[in-house]
Amino acid sequence: MKIHNPFRLGFIATLGVGLAYILLQSVQSLSTVLLYVGTALFISLGLDPVVSWLERRRLPRWSAVLIAIVGVLTVFVGILLIIIPVLIEQVSQLVRRITLTLNRSDWQANAEEWIGSTFPNLDVNVLIDALNDWLTSNIFSISESLVNVTFGVANGLFGALIILILTIYLTASTPSLKSAIYQVVPASKRDGFVHIAEQITDSVGYYVMGQVTLAATNGVLSAIFLAIIDAPFAMVLAVIAFLGSMIPLVGTVSGSTIIVLVCLIPGVGDTTTALIAAIYYLVYMQIEAYVLSPRIMSRAVSVPGGVVVVAALAGGALLNLLGALIAIPVAASILIVYRQVLIPRMNAR
Repeated sequence: MKIHNPFRLGFIATLGVGLAYILLQSVQSLSTVLLYVGTALFISLGLDPVVSWLERRRLPRWSAVLIAIVGVLTVFVGILLIIIPVLIEQVSQLVRRITLTLNRSDWQANAEEWIGSTFPNLDVNVLIDALNDWLTSNIFSISESLVNVTFGVANGLFGALIILILTIYLTASTPSLKSAIYQVVPASKRDGFVHIAEQITDSVGYYVMGQVTLAATNGVLSAIFLAIIDAPFAMVLAVIAFLGSMIPLVGTVSGSTIIVLVCLIPGVGDTTTALIAAIYYLVYMQIEAYVLSPRIMSRAVSVPGGVVVVAALAGGALLNLLGALIAIPVAASILIVYRQVLIPRMNAR
């Protein structure tokens, strides 16, 4: 190919590279905002089946949205009310034990005597001096870490508030947003686009509701069972089971493992309780996999097991926990497009 004007070609190519770089930088700068919007959209699609069900009961959309949002907030606040008091109690016990230990006049002498008897070749004075030097030199780093944690918690609360506001807006305006998007598609292809888009949104919504239903089932049954066997912190462990079941593939296994390990902690649980809990969760996981999940997830698009594994791993690598949560409905959406758009188009040629 003969190039008639190399300068113009180089100039246009440079502009294209610069524009691409600016777009990439913009996307990176807006990554947090895009994450908020994506999370709110995912939650709103999950709430849409509930809102639609309430609308079929002749409720106006604003009241259906309000009921759905209040229900979600009630569950969230209930989880916090279960976890926070136990955490405060445990932290208070830890602080009281440390305070009582430090108030004893002979604690340092006893500690030095124990270290000397346990490690006879260790110079205790050198160890204490090194520890004091380390604390003195790293006190600013420790303080900075505490400040960063405080700011992280504040940013998390602010992000949760933004996601809540966006979720309310998106849930309330879902029909109008869909209609606006559909109008962009040419009229000749609009019916097919609407059909596929409705399948995608319904699939995502049913998946979210199904996953929440499975998690709630695991949480409620765990609370009842752990209370019966007198497991330590039964309600907190039930919340762990609920949150774990929200994660696809490994969530139930991870939550069950944490619960069994907590039951094994000396002075808190015992081996018998941990063994009973392990047997229960082994049985429950089989029932969930072969009985509950097929029935609850029957209205969502089925995704092959290999695709589920790859999608969950890729989503977790890109967006951590949120990516793992939304990876399967995204994979289901891609499968819908693949089956109903790409394959028919390839077969028609």
